[in-house]
Amino acid sequence: MHRIYNVLVKLSSAVLELAGIFSPKLKEFTAGRKDLFSKLEKNLDRNSEYFWIHAASLGEFEMAVPLLKLLKQKFPETKTVVSFFSPSGYNNKKNHALVDHFTYLPLDTKENARKFIEMLNPKMAFFIKYDFWPNFLHELKSKQIRTFLVSGVFRRDQAFFKRYGKWMAESLEAFEHFFVQNKESETLLNSIDFDNVTVAGDTRFDRVAAQIEADNQIDFIEDFKQDNLLVVCGSTWPEDEELMANFINNSRSIKFIIAPHEIKPAKIEKLYRALKIPTIKYSEMQGKDLASYSVLILDTIGLLGRAYSYADIAYVGGAAGTTGLHNILEPATFGIPIVIGAHYSKFPEAKKLRQLSGLFSVKDDQEFSAIMTKLSADAVFREKCGMIAGHFINSNTGAVRILEEYLAESLRKY
Repeated sequence: MHRIYNVLVKLSSAVLELAGIFSPKLKEFTAGRKDLFSKLEKNLDRNSEYFWIHAASLGEFEMAVPLLKLLKQKFPETKTVVSFFSPSGYNNKKNHALVDHFTYLPLDTKENARKFIEMLNPKMAFFIKYDFWPNFLHELKSKQIRTFLVSGVFRRDQAFFKRYGKWMAESLEAFEHFFVQNKESETLLNSIDFDNVTVAGDTRFDRVAAQIEADNQIDFIEDFKQDNLLVVCGSTWPEDEELMANFINNSRSIKFIIAPHEIKPAKIEKLYRALKIPTIKYSEMQGKDLASYSVLILDTIGLLGRAYSYADIAYVGGAAGTTGLHNILEPATFGIPIVIGAHYSKFPEAKKLRQLSGLFSVKDDQEFSAIMTKLSADAVFREKCGMIAGHFINSNTGAVRILEEYLAESLRKY
């Protein structure tokens, strides 16, 4: 099976190149990997030592931030390289104070894995949540590089736990230790004879809990909100915006901030035209009386996390369609109730928070209007749901502390 996998990976390189003609995203995927090794050669400092952190995309990078802070605190002289698999992660985080170099991860061929790891020669490697690449893991194991999985999640339907996936399970031997999010993941790993597992939780809880201590002030949001109830709709897709439009257009005493996931001009313009109450874009608000508008569209990036601190209610996008639910923990840390779409079965934090009644799932615009009416009209209900969301965050922090405690002896010897 491993041989077949290697053949398929090599074939995929040519297929992706061809598919890029028809898909801008795939074109970006292949273009970003051109001259990857020459860029690494140019940017890596041969006199420095590196930690390597691999994140599939932007969400996994956010999970890695507490780990990056820990490594920088313990080893300020050791540099960090973060690799991404997807263009969305790479393009959104080309620069970060805790990272010395960002790179795409080359496709998982034996040759690429050997060359990449030889060039990097990391002192430790950390994989975030998932994105397991057998050849890279085999190479890390063969070079005896200490490798850890952080905030890992395993599901029964993965190849590791199937009869045909034994060769995939063998690649997991590269990990010195698995820090997983839940008991189910631990049980699954135990079932294939891995007992080097700790249920540590999700580092995203540590990440978002720290946000409440940060400076979240945004003057123009204060000017916009005034004393009104504010709903912040974060990381929305067209399906989410269709679901929200009727309620927004019929609201008179509520303010809305909408932060679309994609800020392409055509999509922003379509959203703008769908709104029938006074609406202003971030890019056009200079010199305007923001208090006179009911909707503010954030056609920019980098403000959503702080914008949630002003919200009374949050809607988090992605689950109205099939793109995947975005981060519900960012608004939850500010103690506000959350509304999402119907497709969230692969997001355990959303399932748990819904069970606790800090989050509500809706399948259409009527259900959206019903829960938003209830939350906006009933302050006691709204505050109770928000308290549940805030407590959910506070009771699930500590993943980084567990990781630090495990590594403490090793780090002293490093």
